[in-house]
Amino acid sequence: MKRSEINAALKEMEQMIREYRFAIPPFCNFTPEEWKEKGHDYDEIRDNMLGWDITDYGLGDFDKVGFSLITIRNGNLKMKDKYTKSYAEKLLYIKEGQYSPMHFHWSKMEDIINRGGNDVYITVYNGTPDERMLDTDVTVCSDGKTSQVPAGTKVLLKPGQSITITPYMYHDFIVPETGGPVLLGEVSMCNDDDNDNFFYNKEVGRFPAIEEDEAPYRLLCNEYPQAK
Repeated sequence: MKRSEINAALKEMEQMIREYRFAIPPFCNFTPEEWKEKGHDYDEIRDNMLGWDITDYGLGDFDKVGFSLITIRNGNLKMKDKYTKSYAEKLLYIKEGQYSPMHFHWSKMEDIINRGGNDVYITVYNGTPDERMLDTDVTVCSDGKTSQVPAGTKVLLKPGQSITITPYMYHDFIVPETGGPVLLGEVSMCNDDDNDNFFYNKEVGRFPAIEEDEAPYRLLCNEYPQAK
């Protein structure tokens, strides 16, 4: 993924955040130069991968397959004694006509909330610990209502609506080709993007390789320099 694409995606998400008056933490506005001077008092951000995360899943077509998000808070399953939070929060942005690939989480339960903008569809299937996708009815919990839907149902979330995603529940994100972007919230158990994602398409990767065609506007959550 080109750095210029990442920079443009960051600025696009910032614009929608301002439009919807969602105030983000100060560290989201640090420049790469400012990060060089940040000491160990900011290790929670480094260790728990807080901040910006832009990906095309290694597929090279960000406008069609991609995701922009900010991890606002998070614990750390590998450093439980140091970071005791058992929860995480994210803000997610998906462009008009953009898709996020089918996957499940081995451990994490999460609520996905449509915070505003376009509709979003989430396709759901039951999965298994051996990575199979089942053709069985899926239990969907949405804003206090529990229902059974057929495998492959595209659950519609309009602004204000949410869905609970349980471990091994395959899900994707689909935004219509008209109606603009969508701003989503995620409230979940601890997030571990290095170990807790299984993508149905084996060609998909979580973090892209970056082609440095211009200077970074913000650093991504896996790019912070070590404290001095």
